[in-house]
Amino acid sequence: MSANFAVSKWEKLKMCGIAGFLRTVSPSSGKEVLERMGNVIRHRGPDAGGEYLDDFVGLAHRRLSIIDLSAQGNQPMFSLDRRKVIVFNGEIYNFQELKNDLQKEGVQFNTRTDTEVILALYEKYGADCLSYLNGMFAFALWDMDKKQLFLARDRIGKKPLYFYHGGDDRLAFASEIKALLQFPGLDFKIDPTSVADYLKYHYIPSPKTIYQQIYKLSPGHCLTLSIGQKPVISEYWDVCFKESQISLADAQEQLYELLQHSTAQRMIADVPLGAFLSGGVDSSAIVALMAKTSSQPVKTCTIGFDDKKFDESPFALEVAELFATDHKEYRVTTQLEDTIKLLPKYFDEPFADSSAVPTFHVSRLARQAVTVALAGDGGDESFGGYQKYAVELKEDIVRNNVPRPLLTMLHGLSKGWSHPLPRKLHSLTGSAMSEPARAFYRTNTYMDDSTLNGILSEHLRSDCRGYDPAEHTLRHYQKVATADHATRMIYTDLKTYLPDDILVKVDRMSMAHSLEVRAPFLDYRVIEFAASLPSHFKISNSGKKIILRKTFSQFLPQSILNRRKQGFSVPLDHWFRNDLKSYTEKSLFHSPSLGDLLSIDDVQKLWQEHQSRKVDHGTILWSLLMLSLWQQEYCP
Repeated sequence: MSANFAVSKWEKLKMCGIAGFLRTVSPSSGKEVLERMGNVIRHRGPDAGGEYLDDFVGLAHRRLSIIDLSAQGNQPMFSLDRRKVIVFNGEIYNFQELKNDLQKEGVQFNTRTDTEVILALYEKYGADCLSYLNGMFAFALWDMDKKQLFLARDRIGKKPLYFYHGGDDRLAFASEIKALLQFPGLDFKIDPTSVADYLKYHYIPSPKTIYQQIYKLSPGHCLTLSIGQKPVISEYWDVCFKESQISLADAQEQLYELLQHSTAQRMIADVPLGAFLSGGVDSSAIVALMAKTSSQPVKTCTIGFDDKKFDESPFALEVAELFATDHKEYRVTTQLEDTIKLLPKYFDEPFADSSAVPTFHVSRLARQAVTVALAGDGGDESFGGYQKYAVELKEDIVRNNVPRPLLTMLHGLSKGWSHPLPRKLHSLTGSAMSEPARAFYRTNTYMDDSTLNGILSEHLRSDCRGYDPAEHTLRHYQKVATADHATRMIYTDLKTYLPDDILVKVDRMSMAHSLEVRAPFLDYRVIEFAASLPSHFKISNSGKKIILRKTFSQFLPQSILNRRKQGFSVPLDHWFRNDLKSYTEKSLFHSPSLGDLLSIDDVQKLWQEHQSRKVDHGTILWSLLMLSLWQQEYCP
């Protein structure tokens, strides 16, 4: 058997990217393809690169150095007996404790890296090694003796992992889809139902992607593939919602200790570290914990807008001054088109969360001073922070107490109005007449069925006939069948919206600037603890994120704890009538191939309604613009 292994040191520019394949995908593919796969995701890891190739497998790695900056930390990395080789993207926060335990058993190590700890754990426990890891990760490990490839992704889905499966043992994988597109001779066709998913959710839910035969490895799952066999995908972790008997006071104490520990773990790095600060409860709580731990002023950064309805910078400044941070602010006022043009390049498939724009800029701002930034992602999903949860609970009250004939009458009377109040009544009554799972699907999507059916091109509409995008929501909501409505909504978002929207956005926009983002709320122990709490500790008629606000009331002012949640919202309605008007018209109505996917006449109708201010379609128009720009980037 022949094998070669190479590592090159690059000039340090700005976490990591992995890619690889079984040679059954394309027997003639060799080091040139492997290098091309790695180089196209070099922005994820510009510090070092390496490839491993033998008669069965090829592995590529691009490294952003965070722990053990020496060349010993470069990958692909071999086990001590050199019979296993790994490429790894992420951080294992408890690796030092795991390493100490293994050393007590006589295991030797050559580096200070968490990568080598994964190899040692795999040698000892096999696939069960995943239960020991606390962190964010995606990795591929080739076992030469078993002729077996093992892929794994962290419990929450913080780090991405895509794979192409062409049948039998023909498989390739990568941190980003663009690396899989480097294979010569593979014809990647668009999945029509994924276009429908995208227009509904503004992202494409796992395990699907925009392409047939390319999939996301779902969070908390692993894939095992032996030469000559088909891949086996297994779920190794799921969050269990089983209420414990605990007082609110005791729960607050335990939550604080968990978050304090998870924050301290995520502050370990051999490079400069800071935080994203929006002035909301979640990011402010993380900054408060960092300030308590750090001997130096915490470096914080935020994004502002001239439109005060969307500007959170004054709240961020209040928190920054409270904890005496080294604070930086960037205002999104210029070069809007330049930023938007870049987005499809990094997302690889249609993605329409418009908060990607401020996330791009806050990542760029942070990267000027730090290589690692902590963020408040995950607090809303675990502790019931979204306004939609409160609205849904009120709708559930209406559903259970208002006679259906009255709901039907009000729903009919409010149909077709452009005024906001009748439209809200129509939405409320429609949701109240639906089953809770279907109602939450309506809440989590951005386009009704009739609009979707009209806006798809004729052939795409035909290809999607009989397909229901609601399946992605319903299968998760129904999995926790014995839980209450609030818990089922939270579980569904933990499995869909969080990993496929929020974490994708943060990963791609931070990696665009070679910045690693860590989220203490996404520690699986925090998520499991939150899942053990009664739902009324999290959300009720008295408020949202109840336990979180109470826990941090001793550190944060009421102006922060009780402010209305904004999130990273952007003024889309205004942009499409002003800043982005001509650019969007050119992208939507002068695109030679957009008609393959959409009915341009129906797009034109939405555009005219928006420009005349008859209806605000900013959110839908953004999804159409992102679809057009993605098509121009990847389907020229």
